[in-house]
Amino acid sequence: MTVFLDANIVMYVIGAPHENRDRSQVLLDQLIVSGTRLVTDVEVFQEILHRYGAINRRDAIEPAFALLHDLVDEVFTVGLAEIETAKDIVLGHGSGARDALHVAAMRSHDVARILTFDRGFDRFNDLERIH
Repeated sequence: MTVFLDANIVMYVIGAPHENRDRSQVLLDQLIVSGTRLVTDVEVFQEILHRYGAINRRDAIEPAFALLHDLVDEVFTVGLAEIETAKDIVLGHGSGARDALHVAAMRSHDVARILTFDRGFDRFNDLERIH
């Protein structure tokens, strides 16, 4: 089984106390113990840069990147095909650009499961959100 790892999971694990922090760690531990292949895309790294830069938590960028590199087996790039798919998703589903890029990358690599607390992914019938 392969699971896409969303930015919010990493940010909960390394971030300040939050109701999703412990649950994020438990879910990650379960997936790792079960031998699940974890993947992400370059947009997740961009989200971490953007968020921690915006809230002046630059000190958290390196630990977040290190955790991602330790956890994932592959980082998907985003090319023209994924950009076009993301455009169609935004126009057809009304989702945001970031979620659309993740879905496009997942579809491009036949990944149907995502570890995230973002309920926006529930609108995609071909995806299973683990939370």
